[in-house]
Amino acid sequence: MRTRQTIRPSVLGRHVHERPYAALVLSGCYEEAGDTGRHRVSASDVIFHEAFEAHLDRVPVSGAEVLNLPLAVHYRFSRCLGRTLDSDAIVTLAEKDQREASALLLSSIQMREPQYHDWPDQLAAALICDASLNLFSWGEATGISAWTLSRGFARVFGTSPSAFRARARVRQAWKEIRTTDTPLSAIAADYGFSDQAHMTRGIKSITGQCPTAWRCACK
Repeated sequence: MRTRQTIRPSVLGRHVHERPYAALVLSGCYEEAGDTGRHRVSASDVIFHEAFEAHLDRVPVSGAEVLNLPLAVHYRFSRCLGRTLDSDAIVTLAEKDQREASALLLSSIQMREPQYHDWPDQLAAALICDASLNLFSWGEATGISAWTLSRGFARVFGTSPSAFRARARVRQAWKEIRTTDTPLSAIAADYGFSDQAHMTRGIKSITGQCPTAWRCACK
């Protein structure tokens, strides 16, 4: 991933970055849809990405220029969107030291709440909050048929609601493994896995490492 990137008009399919980073929009605008929801960003906006996060990007005719800055390996956040008033200073510093530029970005950021534009955004937010959400019940409550729910969500996020939910469950369990001493079997049960081996397979498929390796690495 290039530090300073000019993104041409296109649709970049779902992809994963193994390391956490912040994308500062320098000019233009684009839409990103992935594990943290759908975000529409423009100049001075920032999207924070955790490790192994999946998303797709839709870039309009105007294109966009983005500054990608690395974050600490175990970087975590409560919100993924922000805005900075120091874009020029951050760009100048990034030419000398990317990590110092990242520190300046984090110190100057004003976090903001995501905006929900329609029901796929609302469903993604609900699945992020509750990875055990019953999709049929949610569709019934909102008056959306199962067919429309599946097709409409996949059109926005590039994956089905059930696959998005499964990935959200794995990511939530992975975060708890790295930040608590809760027994792995209890985490598996809390997040609705059939057993600990089921959770292990899910985490290894996304991160390449098993839960015990992540817990040891975070101590």
